[in-house]
Amino acid sequence: MLFGCSPTESDIMNVEQWKESELIFTSGSEYENPYTDVDFWVEFTDPDGDKLFRPGFWEKGNTWKVRFASPTDSGEWTWKSFATNESDVGLHGKTGKLKAAPYKGDNPLIKNGLLRMSPGKRNVIHANDKSFLMIADTPWALPWRGTYETVATYAANREELGFNTALLMSLMPDRGVDGPRSRTEPGGFAVAFEDLKEGHINEINPDYFNYLDSLQNILINHGIVPVFQPVFHGFGWKGKNILGWNVDSLEYARYCRYLVARYGAEPAMWLVSGDGDARETGVEEGGQEIEKWDAYSQPTGLHYSPYSHEVPDWWNRGYKYIPHKNKMHQAANWLDFQWCQTGHGAEHQLHKVAQMYENKPTKAVANGEPTYEGIRDSSNAAGWWQGHEAWSQLLSGGTMGVVYGAGGLWNWKLTPEEKGWEAWADSDVSWREAIELPGAVYVGYVGKALQGLNITDIEKHPELANGNLCLAKPGELFIIYLQEGGSTTVNQIPENGIYKWFNPKTGKFVSEGNTNSGAEKFTSPVDDSSVLIIQKSE
Repeated sequence: MLFGCSPTESDIMNVEQWKESELIFTSGSEYENPYTDVDFWVEFTDPDGDKLFRPGFWEKGNTWKVRFASPTDSGEWTWKSFATNESDVGLHGKTGKLKAAPYKGDNPLIKNGLLRMSPGKRNVIHANDKSFLMIADTPWALPWRGTYETVATYAANREELGFNTALLMSLMPDRGVDGPRSRTEPGGFAVAFEDLKEGHINEINPDYFNYLDSLQNILINHGIVPVFQPVFHGFGWKGKNILGWNVDSLEYARYCRYLVARYGAEPAMWLVSGDGDARETGVEEGGQEIEKWDAYSQPTGLHYSPYSHEVPDWWNRGYKYIPHKNKMHQAANWLDFQWCQTGHGAEHQLHKVAQMYENKPTKAVANGEPTYEGIRDSSNAAGWWQGHEAWSQLLSGGTMGVVYGAGGLWNWKLTPEEKGWEAWADSDVSWREAIELPGAVYVGYVGKALQGLNITDIEKHPELANGNLCLAKPGELFIIYLQEGGSTTVNQIPENGIYKWFNPKTGKFVSEGNTNSGAEKFTSPVDDSSVLIIQKSE
């Protein structure tokens, strides 16, 4: 995905719109710890004089990099580098020019531009205003267990099924886990920071992130947006002394900036808190740092524990637990979305997204962790359970999109026999077997059914569909889910519009026709779960 060069004063580097390009610098000073000892960034100025700042990062040795994506398809940009060590002539005071051009590739994620929030904050759109309905998977442990070959297999499978987003723990967060430094041995994992076991993230391992670069590019080449969670706050990988429980706030903020520097010039989202209550140290500081340095304002949000309104019976962390109610930092400028969690007991809990949908100021909403298919037991939340969950959560207020998970995949088990997890978190399949579980197919059908629809800032309107689950833009677009089929009367439908019935169990449209204006009764041709889509004729 990269085009890079080592800049000189006379170079004019050609860059395609929204395609990541890279400037390479050689520091003129020596640093005991380059990751912590100096900050480095570049100021880019577009043809109209508007400025865009991108943080740089230490690559290895004396090499530093800045990654940039041009928001324009023409014109000349100028740039100038800055470092907190102004005496470093290799990093500070360098200048150059870029010439923007149209994107020549065919990856829709790049062609449509980086991601941002919709005007009404209900969901995600591309830079060109095209809707992005998140169909997300949770291969959390992929960054430190996946290989080039296995991630390519995973990404091809998920692309075929219709997934476009992957939730990732950017590093293995458990201080209490030991194992070989290996992506292919049982119990093994790659190491991002050498001092993580001691409770810090200062001694970075550049080779880890060079490898992660390649895994990220595999995902993006398959149309899958990475969601980077810096350091998990909840169960983590094996539940053993998770760093996020007490990470240093300044170290956490620095690492958030590093992720923005390294991965923020390609499609991405930022998940500042993972499986916690969002009160943990570093969460607010991390969110603020992302807002400061992400010039493209890609979506930033929180992922909560399931204990939103109750105190967990196992709580023993030495301070009083206060239920988070899935709305911490609701008014923060850096916060774009809120994701609840409904736990792994195979319950269709729709009230959480429904409540979150009403919170003000408006933030995009999703259930970021429904029950993972096959976790603990192969029959748990299996098959169509996942399809019903996805449609129900989406139309109950989770308008940002849907999230799926599978036992054996979330923790990237190398073999079914691999040990190390408590029974409730374990499964009897490997990651490779888990990607074949049937529930993922039904979740993928959600994206395929709604592909091409302008869902930007669509809202809940059950009152227009006899109280049934309904998202709508009255007079333009309706999406209605009938769990058992049957009939519904729909009000404020578009004049001379079209309707289609979609079978969410087969992934096929089964009938269609034209509409009249006002109100009309529609009856599903399928005596089973059905989705009705009504839209204005083009």
